[in-house]
Amino acid sequence: MTYMAATLLAQEEGGNPLFPHAYELVVGIFAFAVVFFVVGRMLVPRIQKTLAERTDAIEGGIKRAEEAQAEAQALQQRYAEQLEEARRDAARLREEAREQAAQIKAELREEAQAEARRLVEAAHAQIEADRQAAFAQLRTEIGRLSTDLAGRIVGESLEDDVRQSRIVDRFLDELEAGSAQAVR
Repeated sequence: MTYMAATLLAQEEGGNPLFPHAYELVVGIFAFAVVFFVVGRMLVPRIQKTLAERTDAIEGGIKRAEEAQAEAQALQQRYAEQLEEARRDAARLREEAREQAAQIKAELREEAQAEARRLVEAAHAQIEADRQAAFAQLRTEIGRLSTDLAGRIVGESLEDDVRQSRIVDRFLDELEAGSAQAVR
């Protein structure tokens, strides 16, 4: 039905519907020129500018991403190197600490042995001094007892200190000489 309506309308106007009228053609060309001018002068530069900015942003973003990735890899490499260096330093410090501990241990052992030797020598010296003091005291006591005994046996008093001392010394010297020969 629309086809028929279009053909009827075309027959009434008396022209070919494929060829427009001249006033329609002029108005169409003018409208086309205005749209072409507006689009060509205003919209195309803005579109191109926007496209250029987007291209720049994309390419710049890619470039920045590549730079950031390269920087991250460099940082990772430096971190790995620093970590390895820290591990070497820690191992070196542990080894130095072990060496120092062994040295301190040896020094302490040496000091302890020296102190033990000193204490043993001091104890020997003290024992010797005590032995000498006991021997001197014993000698005096033996001398007194001997003179008392000799005085009782002889029946006279041996109260003279000089004489008593000579007799006791001679007796003890003979006693020591006899014990020294018995030991050999």
